[in-house]
Amino acid sequence: MKPNADASPLTPDLNQETAGAMKQLLLAFFFVLFSLPAQSQTRGLPDFTDLVEKQGPAVVNISTTQTQRSGGKGAQPFPFDENDPMYEFFRRFIPRQPGMPGLPGVPREFESRSLGSGFVISAEGYILTNAHVVDSADEILVRLTDKREFKARVIGTDKRTDVALIKIEAAGLPTVRLGDPGVLKVGEWVVAIGSPFGFDNSVTAGIVSAKGRSLPQENYVPFIQTDVAVNPGNSGGPLFNMKGEVVGINSQIYSRSGGFMGISFAIPIDVAMEVQGQLRASGKVSRGRIGVVIQEVTKELAESFGLAKAQGAVVNAVEKGGPADKGGVEPGDVILKFDGKPITSSGDLPRIVGGTRPGSKATIQVWRKGATRDLVLVVAEIPVEEKTASRSSRSVKPAERAANRLGLVVSELTAEQKRELRLDSGLLVEDVRNMAARTELRPGDIVLALIARGESIELKSVEQFNRLLGQFDKSASVTLLVRRGELQTFVTIKAAPEKRGE
Repeated sequence: MKPNADASPLTPDLNQETAGAMKQLLLAFFFVLFSLPAQSQTRGLPDFTDLVEKQGPAVVNISTTQTQRSGGKGAQPFPFDENDPMYEFFRRFIPRQPGMPGLPGVPREFESRSLGSGFVISAEGYILTNAHVVDSADEILVRLTDKREFKARVIGTDKRTDVALIKIEAAGLPTVRLGDPGVLKVGEWVVAIGSPFGFDNSVTAGIVSAKGRSLPQENYVPFIQTDVAVNPGNSGGPLFNMKGEVVGINSQIYSRSGGFMGISFAIPIDVAMEVQGQLRASGKVSRGRIGVVIQEVTKELAESFGLAKAQGAVVNAVEKGGPADKGGVEPGDVILKFDGKPITSSGDLPRIVGGTRPGSKATIQVWRKGATRDLVLVVAEIPVEEKTASRSSRSVKPAERAANRLGLVVSELTAEQKRELRLDSGLLVEDVRNMAARTELRPGDIVLALIARGESIELKSVEQFNRLLGQFDKSASVTLLVRRGELQTFVTIKAAPEKRGE
């Protein structure tokens, strides 16, 4: 029997009904396949309407008034002498604006106004905002979304974290829900609600750009960086996640123009709530301290100390009689853990120590001379006003002498200099040349020690310094302990690349 030439070897006896069903199935498959990208894109676009509707009423506008004084003895409102006939004309007929000086010897008061945002954390009227929003205000006015206005009083402020707690006399207020900043992910959508330039309840959105940002002069806040549009007036307003939970307080922007440039910073809400708890209880914030000056561990410093990787906080100086000194911490130690918490970067230490209750015992793990060791100390309290160490440096005329292999011209300290600086040893940097010119070293710095194989070697003479340098390979970087003013720091001088002849 001959095979049927029209029959398929795979489907020899399909009837029309089965073929039609398979055709519809294939069409449906291809339709779903080609429509998936468009559907996934539509599904991926966030919808903020429900979040704003439910959480927006808990966000408030804050306006403050501060009375300032201008004018006074010797102030001249107009460019004329008092005996000039034009002076009396201008005094009578030209109105003076706020900020213009008053009549000679007569101080004039005027009101300065500013705007900010905040959010209600309890139905009884407690509101969180930024410390800089209410700082020095004579009157604070809070306006709700239903247009009701209340005068607020300050419960407490903390300038170190820029958090303030204020209260209005009201009840049954809508409140925000609090989230966990720890589970925030970089790239996650977030929403800000506030009053930029006085426009109440403005909503902006973006993503989390980074977490745990350390900013200059901000040692106690691991900021959340976002690209949410934040402008003057947004300060103190909430940052929401997509669940409608507050994860931060909008606090700062990076800007060269004064307006939004794509980089905004928020205080994590867990940090803010810890602060407000203390403010509500006592009106102030108590923080721990251990009395050390620290710096970041760079790759070069890690190699100098014999660390496997760049981590921890290297101790530059220890306050005499302070908690760290009493606990056995020494300059050159690298703090790897504090009370069991790892110190990944130097910025972690002030936050962790600051959050430790003063008077409590803490165990710190340090790296010293190629090995770890545990030390126990008692945490002290940061005083209300900390004195800032002087950063002045001595001016020294460069000497016309040869530089050492690091490019430094150094000299031994005189007896008078040792007495003045309260040092037993050290070498004065008189000039910085060639290779060393690429470091942070300056004339007037005092080189106290050289780090070799994780050990700090005190420098007592130029001859000793040169001898120690001779033990290093020409391609090796050299780390020095340097004193500048009242501060100490580690400086690494990288080896210069070898010059090849043509």
